[in-house]
Amino acid sequence: MLTLQQHIPVKTPTAGQPVITISHLNKSFGKNAVLKDFALTLNRGEHLVILGKSGSGKSVLIKCIIGLLQPDSGSIEVLGEEITTLEHDALDQVRAKVGFLFQSNALYDSMTVRQNLEFPLRRHWIQVTQLEVDHMVQEALEDVGLAHTIDMMPAELSGGMQKRIALARTLILRPEIILYDEPTAGLDPITGREIIDLIMQVRQKYGSSALIISHDMNCVRLTADKVIVLFEGRPYATGNYATLERSEDPGVKQFFQ
Repeated sequence: MLTLQQHIPVKTPTAGQPVITISHLNKSFGKNAVLKDFALTLNRGEHLVILGKSGSGKSVLIKCIIGLLQPDSGSIEVLGEEITTLEHDALDQVRAKVGFLFQSNALYDSMTVRQNLEFPLRRHWIQVTQLEVDHMVQEALEDVGLAHTIDMMPAELSGGMQKRIALARTLILRPEIILYDEPTAGLDPITGREIIDLIMQVRQKYGSSALIISHDMNCVRLTADKVIVLFEGRPYATGNYATLERSEDPGVKQFFQ
């Protein structure tokens, strides 16, 4: 068991170096080719947004990165480790440094907010005292402005509050990389903007890198340092928001109309 003060043995890049590198990635379900020779690089401290239509393979990509899906071929390096070849224990060590905010939030309905946030600490190999756990839970809830919900059940929370709690649970292990899967999906514009603001505050406070999957153009505009347009399973175009917004390419322009 490792304590919070002990470094998890994962190769950590320095500032500006890649934290995720994907090359020649392919994933099909039967005859449906979802990802075709896909490639990207996420650098330390960067926010990279994958923009694409619903069903274009964005969520499949993010699940391959975290090891929830096995690609058919290609390479996925996360913090210097080749995800596609890691055994279960080694994969879990990498996952401890990668936070995943699910589109559905994936909170446990039978657990209180406190228990939901404690869960990642219990399932990983990190050994902490109850006092440390209490402090970490409290700080994570304060980060998302919901300290008062600590003993509430998920069913007692609004959709926006559930998203915030899910983000707090993602932050509990202080991940170096955060994968956001449609972070504003299903939220009203005001609540969606609050989540966008939180995403930016998290980077400012923790210096984390982020891969953000979204088709919410407001989210893309406000969070992205770089955007990759995912079209027909491939990285169709890459650039910052302003550059892509001016593009006359029909495959890009369809997203900015």
